[in-house]
Amino acid sequence: MSTHDNASANEALTPVSTAQRVFRWHDHASLWFSLGVGLLVMQVGAYLIPALGTQEAVLSIVAGSVIGAGLLGWVAKIGCESGLASAGLMHAVYGRAFARLPIVLNIVQLIGWGTFELVVMRDATVSIGRQSGAMAAAYWPTLATLLWGGVITLLISGSMVQLVRRIIARVALPLVVLSLLWLSWQFLGLAHAQGLEQLWQRRGEGGMGVMPALDLVIAMPISWLPLVADYARHGKNGSAALRGTWAGYALANVWCYALGVLVALTLPSEDLVTALLLAQGGLIALSLILIDEVDNAYGDTYSGAVSAHSLLPRWSVRQWGLGVAVLCTLMALVLPMHSLEPFLLMLSSVFVPLFGVILGRLAFGADAAAMLQRAGKAHAAPIAIWLAGIAFYHLLPTVAPALGSALPTLALSFVLAWGTRPRGV
Repeated sequence: MSTHDNASANEALTPVSTAQRVFRWHDHASLWFSLGVGLLVMQVGAYLIPALGTQEAVLSIVAGSVIGAGLLGWVAKIGCESGLASAGLMHAVYGRAFARLPIVLNIVQLIGWGTFELVVMRDATVSIGRQSGAMAAAYWPTLATLLWGGVITLLISGSMVQLVRRIIARVALPLVVLSLLWLSWQFLGLAHAQGLEQLWQRRGEGGMGVMPALDLVIAMPISWLPLVADYARHGKNGSAALRGTWAGYALANVWCYALGVLVALTLPSEDLVTALLLAQGGLIALSLILIDEVDNAYGDTYSGAVSAHSLLPRWSVRQWGLGVAVLCTLMALVLPMHSLEPFLLMLSSVFVPLFGVILGRLAFGADAAAMLQRAGKAHAAPIAIWLAGIAFYHLLPTVAPALGSALPTLALSFVLAWGTRPRGV
């Protein structure tokens, strides 16, 4: 079988047909707002306090969200215009044989984060249950894990496009916006009672500069870079994919990080979930956010399935999805996921230069689908820039800790990839 025939049987390496491109800008916006909302995002937002002052934290949140979501939107535009999944973009830039390495790393990352989401959902479920006087027995964490794992498995067996357009846009989004509004109202009330002006003028205790804080904020949107094209390829228009993804994710990221900061300022607690539960109506609001967390785990599972299908197309995306969902559930039952978080964050550092190179090669009108058709086994320049970018990312904190890692690495890999881009591409 020729390479072209093999690709034609491979959904991840074949551009989505015009008939299947149904997402308009509001579909992209609702999907990425929903994916941008999460308990994990609020928890990371709470980490900014007390190291930073309130105004520094807000500046980092707004700037980091606009930049990070802009990068997400840029990759969405490339995915939409080419019709290719992330695996297809990696094949086009790095070569068909070598691309298997970043694709495998992406699958490992997605399974890890999918498992982590299930653990976050399990812990929140048990906290909610115990706060309301139930779920005291030792078996509840196991039952909660199996319950949420079952929900993801059920969702992955259906249509991704229908899930986004019918369930997320029409049902989940209004509920999660209401819960965020309610929690914001409650904690702003607490802040007002404690002295809004005093909290706003509060200075940081040190230990984190604005640039490393910016890194922490950008980490969330950047962690979605390997997934965005898997959804954006179903869009009708590239600029609508860019605008919808950028606006939806930036708004959610700013809101959740800021809410995390607000909770940390007004109700300092070791556990953000406990702090949220203490707010009036917190039980209901937290339950709605917890339900919205499902789409984060679904997003990891679906993209993991698309990437795995690109390597072994004998199994359909749906079959891979069921396998990934079951694996994440089993791992959530047995692994100490909270201690594995540093490994997952380290793994995500691989994808900053990876997508810096992809943007440098595919931005500004390059024909990614045509590049995929003529891709060789391994493309030396992009591979060398990516590997150098990983080293640069990990070297920066030791030589220039005040700069942060993500933005300088992304800029360097983008410029080098752009500068070495073959002419006529």
